[in-house]
Amino acid sequence: MTGDHQTAALLLFAAFVAVTLGITTWVSRHRQGSAEEFYAGGRLFSPMENGFAIAGDYMSAASFLGISGLIALVGYDGMLYSVGFLVAWLVVLFLVAELVRNCGRFTLADVVAARMRERPVRIAAGTSSVTVSVLYLVAQMVGAGSLVALLLGGTGEATRAWTVVGVGVLMVIYVSLGGMRATTWIQIVKAVLLLGGTVVLTVLVLLRFHGDFNRLLLTAAERSGHGDAFLAPGLAYGGDWTARFDFISLGLALVLGTAGLPHILSRFYTVPTARAARRSVVWAIGLIGGFYLMTIVLGFGAAALIGPDTVRASNASGNTAVPLLALDLGGGAGSTGGTILFAVVAAVAFATILAVVAGITLASSASVAHDLYASLRRRSGKPRSEVAVARVASVGVGLVAIALGLLARDLNVAFLVGLAFAVAASANLPVLLYSLFWRGFTTRGAVWSVYGGLVPAVLLVLLSPVVSGSPASLFPGVDFQLFPLQNPGLVSIPLGFLAGWLGTVTSPELPDEAKHAETEVRSLTGAGAV
Repeated sequence: MTGDHQTAALLLFAAFVAVTLGITTWVSRHRQGSAEEFYAGGRLFSPMENGFAIAGDYMSAASFLGISGLIALVGYDGMLYSVGFLVAWLVVLFLVAELVRNCGRFTLADVVAARMRERPVRIAAGTSSVTVSVLYLVAQMVGAGSLVALLLGGTGEATRAWTVVGVGVLMVIYVSLGGMRATTWIQIVKAVLLLGGTVVLTVLVLLRFHGDFNRLLLTAAERSGHGDAFLAPGLAYGGDWTARFDFISLGLALVLGTAGLPHILSRFYTVPTARAARRSVVWAIGLIGGFYLMTIVLGFGAAALIGPDTVRASNASGNTAVPLLALDLGGGAGSTGGTILFAVVAAVAFATILAVVAGITLASSASVAHDLYASLRRRSGKPRSEVAVARVASVGVGLVAIALGLLARDLNVAFLVGLAFAVAASANLPVLLYSLFWRGFTTRGAVWSVYGGLVPAVLLVLLSPVVSGSPASLFPGVDFQLFPLQNPGLVSIPLGFLAGWLGTVTSPELPDEAKHAETEVRSLTGAGAV
């Protein structure tokens, strides 16, 4: 990229970072010592504000960079991510949002522990939540590295490495100083910027084709080199049965995973009532739905206007398709319009990454402090000391995410998020649904459900083509691949449900009918909710 691109985008980067650090500093002056203030922002946000924040949390680098890039490279099959991410919200709206808000205080483990023995359940759920959060963080780190490498002209691995480190440092600052209130306002600002930028790009793509979406699709197919196959299922997930099962596995993970994401569940506690939580999700569905429809236009627009070969040459996984599309729509390299539009899109994408990593880091540090630490040091874990532990935990989570982000820097960010969704759907969703709806569920069933989904999901990823056995793997030089699918959801999600059932039916303890009745009334009516 030219010096003009670099200067303009860096200035916008700096402006957004300055604004978000200003928000964090302003919020840090308010009292952040209580657990309710640090984890839930005092439960003071309106449904609209929380809806925008949820959208800001959910519309990640995977959505903006990864999905559009995949559509530009593989056409129809890339749309699975857009459809899966959107349909997942129906599960959240009808099964989870209101009940979780009524039953818990800050984390997923609160819901399960309401009717179980606390210590084993909190340790299991806390471990699972941290694992999912770190996997999700890695995707954002990879997106940041790809974006800044493109901005600075692909100046080598050192640039991407330092970008990952820089994002890690910023997210620790946001969380440790500002807590949930600062994180929420950063996500609201980011959601407005991202939706605005996406609308502008979508309109420009459609104007280029005079509003004829059919012509856009035909041009993309022609430019792709695959012809009509680009617009039909099977280009990425067709052919042999392994690819078809991978398609089903990914779809299951995307649709079921959202309801088990810790940073999404924690957003329901930032509003005062369960009704407000449900209205927040309605706001979020509207915003997110519009956004994912636009990513389809951007993906096919990138294929039609700049071509998959150019996208692949810039980044093999397609993560830079949208910035390159913006450059072309603005008038091309060297033009003033191209420079401005590219800089704006790059800055919005960077803002997206910073806001999402702040939310995920807060959720994972809350799990460490509120679930793991509070279980191991229950008598001495007062709210103030728990918040201090959460701040320290954010540093540890940041370091782990930086290390893994450096390792996975060549993978597509949407694909990485698909893995995080698979683990969330395997480990968190079964225990959550069993706790809310199964009268006979026991503590052993809860613990087995979490580990019975978490351990197989992680092991299957380690033994899959993602890690070894192919040129695109994390370790292409070795081959210990035993599991043929890239996404483990098809196997690990049923195992999570099966383990929960098996643990319950073999448990010597009898389910506590009184606690279940109390939880049921509380979840459905809100009576006694915090």
